Amino acid sequence: MGVGEDFQKFRDTYQITSELITSISYRYKRITRQLNTDFWSTNSDTAHSLYVGSYGRDTAAKGLSDLDIGFILPNAVYHQYNGHQGNGQSALLQAVKRSMQKTYPTSEISGDGQVVVISFNDNLTFEVLPAFENHNSDSWTYPNANNGGSWKVCNPRAEIAAINTRNSLTNRNLKYLSRMMRIWARQCAVPISGMLIDTLAYQFIEAYQYRDKSFLYHDFMARDFFDYLAKQDQNKTAWRAPGSGSHVHRAGLFECKARSAYLRATEAIQYNDDNHEWSRRQKWRDVFGSLYPG
Repeated sequence: MGVGEDFQKFRDTYQITSELITSISYRYKRITRQLNTDFWSTNSDTAHSLYVGSYGRDTAAKGLSDLDIGFILPNAVYHQYNGHQGNGQSALLQAVKRSMQKTYPTSEISGDGQVVVISFNDNLTFEVLPAFENHNSDSWTYPNANNGGSWKVCNPRAEIAAINTRNSLTNRNLKYLSRMMRIWARQCAVPISGMLIDTLAYQFIEAYQYRDKSFLYHDFMARDFFDYLAKQDQNKTAWRAPGSGSHVHRAGLFECKARSAYLRATEAIQYNDDNHEWSRRQKWRDVFGSLYPG
């Protein structure tokens, strides 16, 4: 089996399984239906709700541990809690939490910071962001209960749209690259967030020479992206997110581990050139772990 077939098989193993997608959809709809019942007086299990985060951008990979949902609330609710005495943002999160407890009374649910978190016994966590649509914009206003309470603005729709557009222009390689890098980050304990992976992959692939090639070029794409990561300025603390322009902050120094991965990828490609199939695969497994074909 050649390197292109190996990376295609790797794709099949790092994708989220259909069973998990079904489970996520079931929980998403139950949560959405309850929130709609309590805040919109409708029992729709899809209205006013949107997958956001990596799952919403479709860049999540196998091993997903948390899933983000944005739920749009009526503007009257904003005015109710904006005029609340004390920390209205915290009170709003508690109201959303109480609604979700009606559906999942035995699950652990917390409502602090900016989201309501529900943890399931299969180690998957849902984070629900209550939000309000801003006029004349795709952006949302959402509560921040920290430091006495405030309102913040985000635009996950713009981020999803930007990723989708560039992905369609790169033969879907942007999302493949983002998912592969999540596997690497998890396998090698790299201190880099999924959002920063997506942001840097988005920038990298725009002018990349093999951006629209087949799986046969995924070894080059991975190697060259590791090189791109390794050359980032270690003093830089934040980058601009695709679409929204929001700040994406550094979680730690990832450049050294990217350089190590680049060197292993370079060795793997050399093994391929020398027709050493077993050694090539072992080197890629050093980078991506056992999900890569052995």
